[in-house]
Amino acid sequence: MVTSTSTSSAPAKTAISLTGKTVLVTGSAGFIGSNLVLELLRTQSPITIIGFDNMSDYYDVSIKEWRLQHIEACAAEHPDATYHFIKGNLADKTCIDHLFATYAPDIVVNLAAQAGVRYSITNPDAYVESNLIGFYNILEACRHSYDNGATGVEHLVYASSSSVYGSNKKVPYSTDDKVDNPVSLYAATKKSNELLAHAYSKLYNIPSTGLRFFTVYGPAGRPDMAYFGFTNKLLKGETIQIFNYGNCKRDFTYVDDIVEGVKRVMEKAPAKQTGEDGLPLPPYAVYNIGNNNPENLLDFVTILQEELIRAEVLPADYDFDSHKKLVPMQPGDVPITYADTSALERDFNFKPKTTLREGLRRFAQWYKEFYRV
Repeated sequence: MVTSTSTSSAPAKTAISLTGKTVLVTGSAGFIGSNLVLELLRTQSPITIIGFDNMSDYYDVSIKEWRLQHIEACAAEHPDATYHFIKGNLADKTCIDHLFATYAPDIVVNLAAQAGVRYSITNPDAYVESNLIGFYNILEACRHSYDNGATGVEHLVYASSSSVYGSNKKVPYSTDDKVDNPVSLYAATKKSNELLAHAYSKLYNIPSTGLRFFTVYGPAGRPDMAYFGFTNKLLKGETIQIFNYGNCKRDFTYVDDIVEGVKRVMEKAPAKQTGEDGLPLPPYAVYNIGNNNPENLLDFVTILQEELIRAEVLPADYDFDSHKKLVPMQPGDVPITYADTSALERDFNFKPKTTLREGLRRFAQWYKEFYRV
């Protein structure tokens, strides 16, 4: 099996030029997806980009609309690029098949998914529909892209998640680790995506790369993420809870760094190879994509509050001590999570470079402008 882990040697890759290609980005109104579309428009033109999103109201749709407006503006500035946005449901097989038949994408980046661990406890249907049925539809469309001798999809890149590591105690998390004990439905769907992709890579020789995302942050991010929720609460004068009395460490990665990593992965697909038995080896890989630099949660909150004051989201005399509460660890949570990203660095020469303060400063500035604070 062609895999990519921290201990294996570099797997064979096939170089792909994105210039002049047709790229399908599902979840293109999402946080990572929208930023990826912007990056491709700016750096890879001429290019054809098909954005696809169902515009779910899981969180404030006005943020998604803001992202799409920025994409439209960017596309207008690059007349040699072609950009189409399609609103649709990933679980609608007819819609997906029609999309592939119409545009014949060369590269597919599947970022569309129902996210969030806690939401999966009360709304499991959304996860089965988007993350399982929707991903299956993408795999089937990729499979049939080779029909009648067509060149077909050169590379399928898809979002997995650090949640697949569940309650693993060993850190940093490595793609060598066993991940057979998910502790949420969301994690189970993401592990299922990796298994399905492996089967389709083996059966139909589809080059696929899964990316286990760790905590991504930045402007126009998801409101259900901690830094965004903290800001909302502080602005309302509410109290924020900091678990394990602030002695937690997390792997925070700025969205621009993540997008650069995704773009580099798109440009190098697992090579199609034949095994000793004469049958195809699955052109399949999975990587952690994160920062490999865990930050103390208390330090993170301190920097956030300093940048919110700097951006004048909060007044200079804001009393933080009266608005934050140090509490014990949540049941099932772990004190430290971060990614072993050595394989990603080795195979793609990728290492995040944005400091936490720089990233949170950009978020605070965006927050002030977007909410007109």
